[in-house]
Amino acid sequence: MDQVLNPYNPGSGARPPELAGRATEVRELDVALQRLLLGRSGKSQLVTGLHGVGKTVLLSEFARVAARRGFIHEHIEVGEDGELPLRLAVALRKAVLKLGGKKKVKGAHRRALGVLKAFALTLPDGGSLLLDVEVVPGASDSGDLASDLGGLFEEVGQMARAHDGGVFLTIDEMHHLPAASLEALIVGLHLVHQMGLPVVVAGAGLPSLPAVRGEARSHLETMFRFRPLGPLTPDEGADALLVPAAAEGVGWKSGALTRIYEVTMGYPAFIQEFAQQAWDLAEEGSKVIRLSDVERSIPLATAELDEGFFGVRAGRTTLPERAYLRAMAELGPGVVRSGEVAALLGKKTTQVAPVRDTLLKKALCFSPRFNELAFTVPLFDQFMKRWIPSVPW
Repeated sequence: MDQVLNPYNPGSGARPPELAGRATEVRELDVALQRLLLGRSGKSQLVTGLHGVGKTVLLSEFARVAARRGFIHEHIEVGEDGELPLRLAVALRKAVLKLGGKKKVKGAHRRALGVLKAFALTLPDGGSLLLDVEVVPGASDSGDLASDLGGLFEEVGQMARAHDGGVFLTIDEMHHLPAASLEALIVGLHLVHQMGLPVVVAGAGLPSLPAVRGEARSHLETMFRFRPLGPLTPDEGADALLVPAAAEGVGWKSGALTRIYEVTMGYPAFIQEFAQQAWDLAEEGSKVIRLSDVERSIPLATAELDEGFFGVRAGRTTLPERAYLRAMAELGPGVVRSGEVAALLGKKTTQVAPVRDTLLKKALCFSPRFNELAFTVPLFDQFMKRWIPSVPW
């Protein structure tokens, strides 16, 4: 088929042509934003799931919805360093300036920037955030992160309300956050939530998102809807394939749909890769994708995923870490016990504990329960067996 017209869109964070299976989350977020603009309560969303389920794509869709409702959107991606306060300050600076438009900074704008400057100066690298305004002390410079974020969010929220708008922040890779930073963010947001101010945060992270305690936990349950994202159902997977193809006058045979779902297990990122390859391999001039096209696409799609999706993550590992991951793969695709991995490697659990901890920090696996492990990447066990065919022990 014509590769120029290929509607499928693989790639990390790339929006698929048909956002199948996520309508509920988008609708709930839209309702919450509209309520906040009216000064009423509205819950944001915290989505978790493995790599490839579409967390980043969903955050981007949230941002589009927020923009249609008049919210200023800024995005934050937490790095492996787990640093949040300075990233928040940078994002809020951009939001405040956008709220002010091209008008000269004065009045409420100047005060909000002054409060932001006071907050930034409490941070180790805050001096790098250049703001040509006088510091406004007292609201966000106590040195207590939760209290200071509360004061900062309140100031930004009051300014947004004065402009009949709102500020919408998306925070990705939240599993990298230290628990203390996540707790401070939640407690700080709770103040504006109580006041009904239009400052909203939607976040995403792996299932290893840090657990929070006490006051932060009760606030979290009040302000967020928790949405664990998993693979698409067979019907949702079919929609992801059929709707974009139909827009180009192309159909799918039922056997081809079934086979794509089997090899991808319904994970959106994999569906896009296999569908793109199957389209490109289909006979020129054909108006239907057949099972034979899918079968021929499997080696090519697998190679693309091995080099990109899987390979970029596995390439950051050391030899001991690869041996550990290979042992996990040998034990199966689901949850495995740390002791079983160590036994397969011929070592005591304590001997391989440092390797396990490093893999957790690199977010290649997570611990759903004490002494248990699972891959954060779907089908990673199959990749490890392809990558390291013979066992290294």
